Amino acid sequence: MNKLLLKTSLVVLTISTFGLIASQSLSRLSGAPEPITADVTVAGGKLHGAVSAVPTVLAFKGIPYAAPPVGALRWKSPQPVQPWPDVRDATNFGAPCWAAPTPGPPPQGPKPSEDCLTLNVWTPAKTTTDNLPVMVWIHGGGFEFGSSAMPVSDGANMAAKNVVVVSMNYRLGVFGFLAHDDLDKEGSASGNFGLQDQIAALRWVRANIVRFGGDPANVTLFGESAGAHSVGMLMTSPLAKGLFQRAIGESGAFWDSEHGSISTRAEAHTRGRALADRLAGGSLAKLRDIPADQLHRETVWKASTDPGTTAFAPSIDGFVLPDSPAEIYRKGRQHHVPLLAGWNGAEGTIFMSRALPHATADELKTAAGKQFGEAKAADFQQAYALAPDGDTKAASENLTGDLVISEQVWEWLQLHRRTGKSPVYGYQFVYRSAYCPVPVHTSEMSFVFSTLRPQIFAPAAKPGDRDRELAGLMTSYWVNFARTGNPNGPGLPVWPAYETDKSTVMRFAQTTAAAPESGTERFRFLQKFRTNGRFPASWLTVN
Repeated sequence: MNKLLLKTSLVVLTISTFGLIASQSLSRLSGAPEPITADVTVAGGKLHGAVSAVPTVLAFKGIPYAAPPVGALRWKSPQPVQPWPDVRDATNFGAPCWAAPTPGPPPQGPKPSEDCLTLNVWTPAKTTTDNLPVMVWIHGGGFEFGSSAMPVSDGANMAAKNVVVVSMNYRLGVFGFLAHDDLDKEGSASGNFGLQDQIAALRWVRANIVRFGGDPANVTLFGESAGAHSVGMLMTSPLAKGLFQRAIGESGAFWDSEHGSISTRAEAHTRGRALADRLAGGSLAKLRDIPADQLHRETVWKASTDPGTTAFAPSIDGFVLPDSPAEIYRKGRQHHVPLLAGWNGAEGTIFMSRALPHATADELKTAAGKQFGEAKAADFQQAYALAPDGDTKAASENLTGDLVISEQVWEWLQLHRRTGKSPVYGYQFVYRSAYCPVPVHTSEMSFVFSTLRPQIFAPAAKPGDRDRELAGLMTSYWVNFARTGNPNGPGLPVWPAYETDKSTVMRFAQTTAAAPESGTERFRFLQKFRTNGRFPASWLTVN
């Protein structure tokens, strides 16, 4: 059997396996509705959950959705969950996947583990036939850190608005995104095991969410940063077709960066072979034998560098991702589902350690000339309002935020509006208050989930009435979109659909209202450098 047929057979087998589980799970629900209590049976066994912080919402945590990817299953596609014989305690989050360290005190709870493929469910449903919309959250963290247990994305308050909320762990870093020739010989193309985990979690949702009162035919996939990149990429993956009916992306889209577009298969394989050569003399078997904590230490990512070029992250593997995501959208070959997406007003602020040199205007102009070409110098200065002797801070922060986040989200909205055959809604989060003094990357999450956790630049500030009001608005918009594909609803400011020629977005500011998007000239400047959806390969060597 040739490689293509083998890969196709494996995909069909995997889909069939999860489909069988779905059929078996759904068949149990024929007949009268069953009441939903803290005791639920899913594919794999019985669970015991608990009432969440919101009395009307039940929480079930640490539910396995696939077999532990340990031992021989390290760097394998996710396998069906292994049944457990007794009632499984589902009152605590599962172990987080191995991840890069983050600032601040170490997180509470279980230590990192390769046995981390679990998810969580928050449900307000009363019976198994409530058919509530389902919202599946993918956490961010540059595909290098984060987990489904982060307090900011606790699903209880969102679920209280009559939706079922799910969040998942997925393999990160080298455990989730190693590409290697020898791995390809074992089955499907390697390089995107973390994305395959996300797809497996979606299949679990399709198979089991009715047990929690959710509608498997009304699933919204949403995420922030790497989670939004995941949403954007899964909208282009044939393996994810039909697993979700709506999509929301917060500050992410294609996994582009300041150094260009998502890694090619060749680039990912070069990185993987270099690791195997360095740690295991080129032997995949020896690489698999390295203890997880040692392998993690040897591959840990540093926040001052671009994770797309210095760490193990998604790539165009020809299996999960058949082509550059932006190119797939350009050709209209993405999944045609309604999309809601946007970005924050100060995206570049926390990424400035990765910015082009910008101590003076001349230094920034020189660095930009190397990246964009001297012939584009005047266009760059106009787009970024860079005066000859002016302050470079604003221009540099805008450029960094655009290259890492904003331009690709804008491009996502533009392309899906043109080729996607589904409604599109855009937003910009520019809100400021004592609680949220700067709308940096991640700031909107506390409002979307109505958790109002401490913000990066004001960790001691408490939310006030205006913050709580905005949180209520944003959570309602997100839930309405999950319910119908349209964020609008009674009592909310009207959010018009995105039109590429009008460029109107919902602007979350001191006053929430529809308004023309800002930054369009900057985005159009950067857009001109794409060829077949990709930025120039020369950007890899700019800084």
